[in-house]
Order: sequence, then structure tokens, then C-alpha cells
Amino acid sequence: MANILVVDDELGIRDLLQEILNDEGHNVDLAENATQARTARASAAYDLVLLDIWMPDTDGVSLLKEWSTAGLLSMPVIMMSGHATIETAVEATRIGAHSFLEKPITLQKLLKAVEQGLASRTPAASRPGDTTGTHALLKGVGEDFSVSLASAEAHAHQGFDLDRPLREARDGFERAYFEFHLAREGGSMTRVAEKTGLERTHLYRKLRQLGVDLGRSRKN
Repeated sequence: MANILVVDDELGIRDLLQEILNDEGHNVDLAENATQARTARASAAYDLVLLDIWMPDTDGVSLLKEWSTAGLLSMPVIMMSGHATIETAVEATRIGAHSFLEKPITLQKLLKAVEQGLASRTPAASRPGDTTGTHALLKGVGEDFSVSLASAEAHAHQGFDLDRPLREARDGFERAYFEFHLAREGGSMTRVAEKTGLERTHLYRKLRQLGVDLGRSRKN
């Protein structure tokens, strides 16, 4: 049994994670923003923190950095997001994140990540500047982001123009992501949908929105 803090601004996600983790025998505290998370961290010792990236007051990566700088990163932290990029994953790893969960979070991935996080139980499981945890973190950003730190940095600084507005940079990354999967799966929309965790209808809509050419590789 472990003491776990769940930080997420979405009530439904907080309640769901609490219910699942309680069923596994863990004690779970909830925080809906960084302010509440700071208060909880100051008043209790946690064995693990599940931390959302996008929050209204302070984003999760900034809070992670704050804890690391203050010497409060004494527990594994699992980052959560539905809109993560390789750049975000690399940054979180360098700061000290243990791993990453991509939303929507499946039961299997949640329990596996929590089990691995609790098993690590060393101060700052992925210490700032230590790249050994990069593979584990990137692996959580979709099953196919198992890339090396060198590869991730190459994409971040060479494959994408980081001077562009965030939305344009994110669209460029997502376009490359889907084109990669389409090429690897020989254009099979069914297999790409399975790999990326999207329904086919949503996948078609997303590809059209990004301007991905389906005509050259579409199958099935």
C-alpha cells in the first residue's frame, strides 16, 4: 500500500484514478491544481505523484521543476497529458520525471506505470540531467515513442522549427507522427488506428485536418 497524490484539473479523471488506485489498496489524495498540490506536498509524504501537464494555474512541468529546485522531488513523479510532444517528454525527464502516461489512460498502462514507479522508490527516480530515464518516459507517449535521447533531441532541434507559434509546431510534430505510422503500417488505417489509440473516424478527421496525404498509402 502506498500514499499517492493525483494532480489533475479534470474532476472526472481525478475521481477515476482515485477509485482505481483505492481498489488496488493505495491511499490517494487529490489536487485539482498546482496550488493544492504544493499544499499537499508540504503537509504529507508521498510514495508517488501522478501529475497532469496542462493545468490552469501552473503547468505540471513547471511544478516538477519547482519541486526539483527546492529539493522536494523525493518521490517518483509520473506525468500525464493528452497533448504531449517529444520535446515535453525530454524536458520532463531532464527535470526528474519517472515516466509518462498519455490520455486517455488505460487501466493496464496506469497500473503498470504505478507499479514501476513504486518499485523505483529512490529520491528523484530520474535525476535532473540524468538521461537514463528518457527511454521509459518517451515510451509512455504512445507505445511507439521508444526513441533515444539523441534521436528526440534531433527531432526537437532539427526536424521542427521551434521558433514557430506553439500550435503550428504541434501540428508539424503530429503530422510527422502520423506519417511515420502510416509508412510503417503500409498505409493500413486499421493498424494505424490501433497503434495510435484513435478511432478510425477520429483518425481520418485528424489526418485531413493536418493535411496528411492519404491517397499515396491508403489501404483497407
